[in-house]
Amino acid sequence: MKLLITGAGGQLGRDLVRVLEPAHTCYAFTRQQLDVTDEAAMRERILSIAPDAVIYAAAYTQVDRAESEPELAFRVNAVGAGHAAMYAELVGAAIVYVSTDYVFDGEKGEPYKENDCTQPLGVYGRSKLAGEQLTRELNARHFIVRTSWLYGRDGSNFVTKILAAASNKRELTVVDDQYGSPTYTVDLAVCIGRLLETNAYGLYHVSNRGFCSRYTFAEAILAAAGRRDVRIRPARSDEFVLPAPRPANSALTDLALRRARLPRMRDWKSALEHFIHVDWDSPPESGRGGLIR
Repeated sequence: MKLLITGAGGQLGRDLVRVLEPAHTCYAFTRQQLDVTDEAAMRERILSIAPDAVIYAAAYTQVDRAESEPELAFRVNAVGAGHAAMYAELVGAAIVYVSTDYVFDGEKGEPYKENDCTQPLGVYGRSKLAGEQLTRELNARHFIVRTSWLYGRDGSNFVTKILAAASNKRELTVVDDQYGSPTYTVDLAVCIGRLLETNAYGLYHVSNRGFCSRYTFAEAILAAAGRRDVRIRPARSDEFVLPAPRPANSALTDLALRRARLPRMRDWKSALEHFIHVDWDSPPESGRGGLIR
């Protein structure tokens, strides 16, 4: 299969290439190589390559900064996604749009299913929801993949922040009133590859099974890394003032994967153990301390 991957320089994009390249021909473009907000550039790349599928992994993910840069967030997360979906449709290609748990408001008392009502709290979530809508409208062969709490060996994420902070601190502060489903980028890439082998188009929640609080997640990270000498102080979200609100509960459940009889993701603890013991390199020096989120 011939795949065009945007956002190939990000933590998910890199693992998509690592996972999919052995079995597929991957045309992978970083942000510097392909500006997804440039319609002419997107049109030229997609039409000249004529891929079997486009994976839109490009994303504006700065949740707090998005509140002051809404236009840029929407251009990358929505307008660019529309370009990808439209020109993929033109060449008969499927489109994978990677979305987020932040399309939900977090008020539900249990994990979110694919058919639950969306109600994003901030600009980032609204821009990703707009990207979902454009993808759905412009390409019938769409896979919309919502995921959450992503981590991998490339880029900055909650796991690498905790590991880096633990290298020079003996106490960390982590919120204990936000719940979600941690997701290992390698596992997500594998699942996307499986979806592309089907024509079971639609909306999927793809995260490692189960959910936890940020505090519990941090404890598990340190335990897996053998850093029981580092203490974690639980905190409430309202102790900190951040530009963008976070959903209190954004845990996901994989109802659509089960209905499609596709393999489920492994549980989040097993995925984390694998990442720590197999995939993780020593973290860079952390900066000053503070809230880990």
